[in-house]
Amino acid sequence: MRMSMENSHNILIIRFSSIGDVLLATPLIRILREKFPDASIDFIVRREYAELLQHNPYISHLIVFDSSEGFEGLRKLKNELKHASYDIVLDIHNSIRSRYLRKCLRVPVRTIHKRILQRFLLIHFKWNFYNGIVPVAERYLEAASFLEIENDGKGLDIFIPQEIIARVEARLRENLKNRNFVIGICPTARHKTKEWLPDRFIALALRLHKDTNAAFLVFGGIEDRDYCSAIVDRINAECNDTAAINYAGRFSLLETASAMERCAIVVTNDSGLMHVAAAMKRKIVAIFGSTVEEFGFFPYGTRAIVVEQKEVRCRPCSHIGKEACPKKHFRCMNEITVDEVYNACKTLLSETY
Repeated sequence: MRMSMENSHNILIIRFSSIGDVLLATPLIRILREKFPDASIDFIVRREYAELLQHNPYISHLIVFDSSEGFEGLRKLKNELKHASYDIVLDIHNSIRSRYLRKCLRVPVRTIHKRILQRFLLIHFKWNFYNGIVPVAERYLEAASFLEIENDGKGLDIFIPQEIIARVEARLRENLKNRNFVIGICPTARHKTKEWLPDRFIALALRLHKDTNAAFLVFGGIEDRDYCSAIVDRINAECNDTAAINYAGRFSLLETASAMERCAIVVTNDSGLMHVAAAMKRKIVAIFGSTVEEFGFFPYGTRAIVVEQKEVRCRPCSHIGKEACPKKHFRCMNEITVDEVYNACKTLLSETY
């Protein structure tokens, strides 16, 4: 960790997790680097998400926190930070852990404005007191507004080493054979109320395959492998083809991002992989159920169509999703039809081809 430099800034950014939140921080990192080219810009992130920032050229030092070490690991990190010399701390997580860490840093701390009261009122009473919709990436910029930075409009960043790109390309060539038209599908999310129905992903793929003879790359985490495999098997069985390939749990985050480069569009739930697709500047059809735009997590910095049921009055029921619909009817997803998502896909595809 670097010590202070004359006429410069030594900046620490704290954002432990998760996939989307970390990627949404990349405009802040880039804009700070452009404003302060000689600054030391350090970033604290949890180990499982460090891959997303590992090759980011705008970061001076990536500080990785292993959450499996629990409080002892956090205390160790805090002791290490005591010996650093920062001019500014940007806590864009503003959690119990991050507040504990920053207590040892006797420098100005700026935090994200999470709009917690507005969020609470919208979820529990359906009272909308949001003063306009501010994407999370721009809320992070708000935390550093005192530095007189401006949004450059370049969206999210993800940096992939050439060896990963080459490895993924070789695997895709082998698996795709001669198929050049590819659509990405991300059918999972961390919470079930953010997942569109698997039968509808299958029906959508079959219609798109009939129209375009597309291949489908299905993405997810290792915990999603069986779920995605069932979707892939159904698509292939019903179209009598090997059109779909399951990469859930078989690609790392950076490998997934590299594979998305091949996709004409990506159809996704509100999930971390949606933000990976946005960072890759893919055209996105995003399906939103229990969450809404006011929370700031819609696709950022890329062409996207969001499909949602705005008329469902119990939306939103959560800002991160739930394991089951509190009302038992799951109307927010059940009422999103294959036709709606298909038409959104056709719109984006017509803009490209």
